[in-house]
Amino acid sequence: MERRNTIQKDLVLKTVQGLKRHLTAEEVYEFIKKDHPTIGKGTVYRNLGILAEEGAIRKVEVPDGPDRFDFTLKNHYHVECIRCGEVFDVDMDEVTDLNERIHDTHGMQFLNYDIFFKGICPVCRAKETEE
Repeated sequence: MERRNTIQKDLVLKTVQGLKRHLTAEEVYEFIKKDHPTIGKGTVYRNLGILAEEGAIRKVEVPDGPDRFDFTLKNHYHVECIRCGEVFDVDMDEVTDLNERIHDTHGMQFLNYDIFFKGICPVCRAKETEE
């Protein structure tokens, strides 16, 4: 079944692409609500799911945190600041043969992976040196 494009779906897509950050669903909702106060939270959340399912945006599952929505579609890695929780792209080439290099001892069929690094962002590091 083909889904139709709606004004709300277009707003959600343009927000994720335009802000160029790894936004939570709540951040997307709050941003859109400023100019479109009648939009429902459920509408934003539902459209984020649809856009991720369609491949227009990427859903990034953050360990111990809310999912983020990414404007970059190619495979890449992420780093989360352990102080502020912000998520950033890691500037490195994809390890293309990683699935082939896994030594499977549990009978698993590996389908995909997300690599998530932890660190401290420049803003939080600067705050620490000020204190």
